[in-house]
Amino acid sequence: MAANDAANNAEGNESTEQTHAPVVFSLPETVMPNMWLTDYDSLYYNQMDDYWEPPVDRHLLANLTRRNAQHGGIVQSRANMAASRFTSGGMSAQEVEATFLNLVQFGDVALLKVRNGFRQVLRLFPLPSYRTRVGKDGGAVVLERNQQVKRYKAKDIIWVRQYDPVQQIYGCPDYLGGLQAALLNEDATLFRRKYYINGAHMGFIMYATDPNLDPEVEEDIKNKIQDSKGVGNFKSLFVNIPNGKEKGLQIIPVGNFESKDEFMNVKNVSAQDVLNAHRFPPGLAGIIPANTAGLGDPAKYDEVYFKNETKPLIRKMVNAVEQDLEVGGKLRLEFDL
Repeated sequence: MAANDAANNAEGNESTEQTHAPVVFSLPETVMPNMWLTDYDSLYYNQMDDYWEPPVDRHLLANLTRRNAQHGGIVQSRANMAASRFTSGGMSAQEVEATFLNLVQFGDVALLKVRNGFRQVLRLFPLPSYRTRVGKDGGAVVLERNQQVKRYKAKDIIWVRQYDPVQQIYGCPDYLGGLQAALLNEDATLFRRKYYINGAHMGFIMYATDPNLDPEVEEDIKNKIQDSKGVGNFKSLFVNIPNGKEKGLQIIPVGNFESKDEFMNVKNVSAQDVLNAHRFPPGLAGIIPANTAGLGDPAKYDEVYFKNETKPLIRKMVNAVEQDLEVGGKLRLEFDL
């Protein structure tokens, strides 16, 4: 009998230990598990498709302008500032704007020399950088639907690149240092939206200590918590520990979003980081001033920004076209500088 009692007690203790085992919600996530996006030393040549793979994921660069208000607006604004100075040349005004947008957003753009039947260059046309790759001979490979590609020889392409000290096959966007800030800004916005969609709470732990709690009632409580509004955004947990102390039932909030709201700080600091990455003045970015002094004279900001940022971008484009011996006369790009 004593042996049986001891065995039963051992089983009971083991069961109790399993019941009171700690619950682990999740493990911390690594911010940059594979150095993510901006860390590269050399380029990979795709032998199967016969072109160089870009150093930075172009799908992310394309989507980022739609995921962050400051970044998307500044990229378009920088392209507009440069394109607004266009006067004449071998492209239309719309094509010039598309050229600068590709150059700013992706760091490079390929200009196709459109020829007539006598192989004379008639005009220039910007290829979409999102789908354009550098071929083995320095030409362009445009990715099309159904795994089809369109290839252009090097003599038919004028490459315009923002210089990258790591490699000289592709250009490199000059705002990469602000990518993490742009994504943080997006994360803060999405978190705030989920907070309201979830019923304005961050989830909770429902802690019960009643030994007489009916199993069916306990299961019903679990199901109601699981099916509550906003499930999947913020998790809630039900725990029943019989013969616990103090109150038989209480709700323990996981966090207090209202009293420790860092939303505005995160938004403001990350937005400022994005502006810094583009070297873009707040006075031209639509930023609402936080004090009565304002943000200064926008005309002066525009003048300085044109001199330091827009004008060099235009000259980069003009010089790339001028160096091609087949493009001359009325095909040369002219800008009001």
